[in-house]
Amino acid sequence: MANTDSLRVRVFSLNCWGIRYVSKHTPQRYDMIGELLSKEEYDIVLLQEVWSEKDYLSLKKKLAFCHPHSHHFKSGVIGSGLAIFSKHRIHDTFLYRYSLNGYPYMVQHGDWFGGKAVGMAVLKLGGLTANVYVTHLHAEYSRDKDSYLPHRVVQAWELQQFVRHTSAAADVVILGGDLNMHPQDLGSRLLMSYTGLRDSYLESAEFDGCEDGMTLIADNPFIGKGSMGPLEKGIRIDYILFKGSSERDVHCDFMSTTKGSAPDHPFPYSDHEALTAALRVETRQRPSKNQDSAGGKTAELVDIVTEARTEVKVGLHCAERMRYTAARTGAMGLALLFLELAIAAVPWLALGAAQPFPRTSFYLLAALCVAILFTTALLYVFYSAELKSLQGAEDQMRLAVGSLQEELRGFPVAQPHGAQRGALGPEE
Repeated sequence: MANTDSLRVRVFSLNCWGIRYVSKHTPQRYDMIGELLSKEEYDIVLLQEVWSEKDYLSLKKKLAFCHPHSHHFKSGVIGSGLAIFSKHRIHDTFLYRYSLNGYPYMVQHGDWFGGKAVGMAVLKLGGLTANVYVTHLHAEYSRDKDSYLPHRVVQAWELQQFVRHTSAAADVVILGGDLNMHPQDLGSRLLMSYTGLRDSYLESAEFDGCEDGMTLIADNPFIGKGSMGPLEKGIRIDYILFKGSSERDVHCDFMSTTKGSAPDHPFPYSDHEALTAALRVETRQRPSKNQDSAGGKTAELVDIVTEARTEVKVGLHCAERMRYTAARTGAMGLALLFLELAIAAVPWLALGAAQPFPRTSFYLLAALCVAILFTTALLYVFYSAELKSLQGAEDQMRLAVGSLQEELRGFPVAQPHGAQRGALGPEE
């Protein structure tokens, strides 16, 4: 590892599905994961959905001899679920929590309660500085009617910003995790186009694993039959991404995924498949710059950011409509409460008059009005915060598009061969 002219790094990533008392066979599967990581010589281990501190500490104890350095990123009500284990010393860590992450009333999905975020760790690999990121984005529960798409696009936007602004001094950048996005989804294209991160599955010289690199497969016993919808075989939503720097180039020599049930065990490590990437870091041979290629990439990026901005605007309109509904419902509850107060004042204004409503019904209706007011007030505050986050992301995207378009105007316009000669007129 001391020779930085050629450095090899093995990276492992897995969504552990570690929801205590909800996920199946959680203690046994953590034992299996610890056994696997102890046998294999991974340099960096990136885990998601390690929700329990107890489970993290158990893994830390088991892996102390092979991965002595670790960090558990804490965020949200039940944590971020993100953890990193490393053979190499972790010199610094930082956590960025995404500004949008679902809705608190969608309890059956539960994403809002987990503080979805991106965790960063700075490692020293030989003489090189490596920025390692682990993340978990909001889940997609319906491919056709994805009400969380604007949130996931904003998360991808914030992720690429975080990676770009924190990795400028790094020799090697590695990002792993459950992105909950297909390779051609808007968020995936936004992240990889803006940061220059490369997909280890697409870049690997050799691959061994599930068909098409899928990481959520229908044959997994923890996946409900029919839950994959039209994608019967499975989907690829977990990634190991990487890039080098101006001085270093990174290649993926080999990538693999697990293939369902673990060897000698009746069930898999998780509902997701685990990923392994063997990366090789070398001194970069400086190529000549291709302005036409750079101009094409910039033009593509303009289109992607414009598409993302359009999707965020859709989310803005939806949030505005929901906030208006909350305000209108709250106003109706307030009017009903005032009506009750007016009815309650009748015996005081008309001396001797009896209360027109039974006391119990009166109190129950008053309690209902107060509950409506309280709930709608909370929803109004929540949707106002969502609007601010969406507006902020849309403003940033608008500025980015303007900057990219200005950069694009600086590139020479590609012309057909001989066009310049024709513009000069015939030779005499």
